[in-house]
Amino acid sequence: AGAPGLQQDAGRDQLRQRIAGCGQRRAACRDGALGFGQQRRARRRRPPAQCATRVASLVFEPCVGFEPLRLDATPDQHAYADYLRGRATPTSAPLLPEAQRAVAAGGTVLPASGDALSQLLAAGVLLQAGRASPAVVNQAVEAASAQGWRRPLLAWLGVQRKLAGQGGQPGDVARIDRRIARVEAGLNPGPAAATPAAKAP
Repeated sequence: AGAPGLQQDAGRDQLRQRIAGCGQRRAACRDGALGFGQQRRARRRRPPAQCATRVASLVFEPCVGFEPLRLDATPDQHAYADYLRGRATPTSAPLLPEAQRAVAAGGTVLPASGDALSQLLAAGVLLQAGRASPAVVNQAVEAASAQGWRRPLLAWLGVQRKLAGQGGQPGDVARIDRRIARVEAGLNPGPAAATPAAKAP
């Protein structure tokens, strides 16, 4: 955060270096370098995959890498960015990745197929929209646990604990507290990874 200007300067420097190194094929290389710059801009117009992993970890905030470019985005990019904010509509569901379409269309069940990140993203969107059932929360906890993803697991355990407290279940609260303590101590089973790898689920 705080370095978009530096990133833009670095991109321009990289573009100039590509053109400067062309030698006698300067014109053709300039076209190729400009094409590279256009590809970079196109990539920036996509909602960054990091935004999806943050929603999966229950960090609900604007996708800062996409919002400044929203005016130039395509309809499917708009649909995905809005979905990450819990603002999808049934009409935009066909524009989304297949694993997310049912939730966008109003469903409240996690995708049966797909990877753990897809399930956690769908669960995060449901929670953000106030439509996540206790069963969805439990599924999200176990999906994160199975992958050994510490950050989303702690976030979802926190939600699970809150629901148990609201439901007057002190035994479950104590059990979840013990589990949180184990995770914080690094004793959660599964592959060692704090967060899911960034990709568009």
